[in-house]
Amino acid sequence: MASHFHIKDVIDVDVLQKIQDEFATATGFAVIIVDAMGRPVTKHSNCSDFCSLIRKEKKGKCFCEISDSRGGLKASRTGKPYIYRCHTGLVDFASPIVYQGHYLGAMMAGQVLVEEEHLENLEIVCEESIDWKKNQHFLDAYNDLPVLSFEKIKAVGETMSLFCNYIVEKGITNKVQKELHEKDMKLAETKQKQLELENALKETKLKVLQAQINPHFLFNALNTISSLCIIEKASKTQEVVYILSDILRYTLRKTSKMVSLGEELKYIERYLQFQKTRFHSRLNYKIFISKELETIEIPFMTLQPLVENAIIHGLEPKEEGGIITIIGYPLKKDVLITIEDNGVGIPPNKLKLLLNNKEVPPANSINDAGHTTGLGIHNVNDRLVHYYGQDYSLKISSISNSGTRITVTIPSNLIKE
Repeated sequence: MASHFHIKDVIDVDVLQKIQDEFATATGFAVIIVDAMGRPVTKHSNCSDFCSLIRKEKKGKCFCEISDSRGGLKASRTGKPYIYRCHTGLVDFASPIVYQGHYLGAMMAGQVLVEEEHLENLEIVCEESIDWKKNQHFLDAYNDLPVLSFEKIKAVGETMSLFCNYIVEKGITNKVQKELHEKDMKLAETKQKQLELENALKETKLKVLQAQINPHFLFNALNTISSLCIIEKASKTQEVVYILSDILRYTLRKTSKMVSLGEELKYIERYLQFQKTRFHSRLNYKIFISKELETIEIPFMTLQPLVENAIIHGLEPKEEGGIITIIGYPLKKDVLITIEDNGVGIPPNKLKLLLNNKEVPPANSINDAGHTTGLGIHNVNDRLVHYYGQDYSLKISSISNSGTRITVTIPSNLIKE
C-alpha cells in the first residue's frame, strides 16, 4: 500500500545512514535506501565506479531511480527480498520497508554480476537507457565489477531483510517514544495549569461566591481540562483554557456586591460553553433577555449556581441530556428571570425541603458525588432576601421526569437609565 507519509517521518536519516553503512561494511555490497518513488534517501555506501559514472549522466540517474522504484515495489508486493537486473544489466536486490501496512521505500543492494546461467531467470525491470558500451571508460569500470554466486546474493538478500525489519522496529520505537514524550509534556503542562488554578482557587475561595456558593464547578473544570489534554487536540484544549480563564477573570475581579445583568449573562454563556465541552450534544441552551434589561443590577453570581444545579441535578442524570432556557422579562414593578430545564426534575421530598429553604443531602450516586443539592440555591435565595426582602425569594416548581423552573425576581427600579 502506498504511504501518505515519507520514510523520513518514521526514522531519522542519520540513523538510516548508519544502519546502511554498517550493512555495506559487513557484506561488501553497494547499498542505498530509497523512498517509495525510488529516490535516494541516504548517500550510497560502497557505490561502484561503474554505477557512479552512470548516475553522473542525467538520463542514467533517472533510469537508476526508475529501476530502484520498480525493484522496491516488486519486493513490497511479495513482502520479501526481490532479485532483479537493472537497466544496465547489473544484478540488484531490494528488501521492502513497510511500516503499519504502508510501503515507505526499500533497502537496495547489488551492483554486481552473476554467473551466466542465472541471468535468464532474473527480470530486467527497466530497458537499457544509455549506450554506455561504446565508451571505453564505462567498459573498464564494468569489467572491474565482481562476479558473485547466486547463492551468496540470496543469502545477503535475506540478511538485508532482517536489517529492514530492524529499521521498522526502530521507527515504531521512535514513534512511540515521541508520542509518550508529547503526552508527558501535555500532562506536565496541564498539571502545572491545574496547580496554578487550584492555588488561585484556594486564595480566593471566600471571594468567589461571597456566601459559600459551591465552588465545585471549578474543580470539575480542572478535571475536564485534564481529560481533554489526553483525548483532544491542543487547539481544543487551548479554547477550553481560554473559556476557563474568562470564567476565573470574572469571579476574581468582580469583588463588588452588585453587577449588571449583562455582565452576569456574559459570564453564564462562557460557563455554559465550558460545560458543553464536557456534555457535548447532551447540553443545549437558549437565552432570551432583551438588551434593555441588561443594565439591571443583581447580586454577583446570582444565576450561575442555579444554572449549575440545572446541569448537575437536572440534565446530567438524563441519558439524552436536555436544554436549559434562560428568559428575562418585566412584570409590573419587577423583572423576572427564569432558569428552566427539561431534565429529570426534583423528587417531591427534596422539593419540599428546598421550598422550606432547607439544604438537601446528596444522594448516594455517582452523579451527585461532591454536589449537595440545594446548597447553591439556598445561598442565592438568602442573598436575594437580604438585598430585596422576603417578597423576592426564589420560586421553584418541578415535575419529576419533566424538568425544573426556578424564578428570580429583581426590583425593576434597579435598571439604570
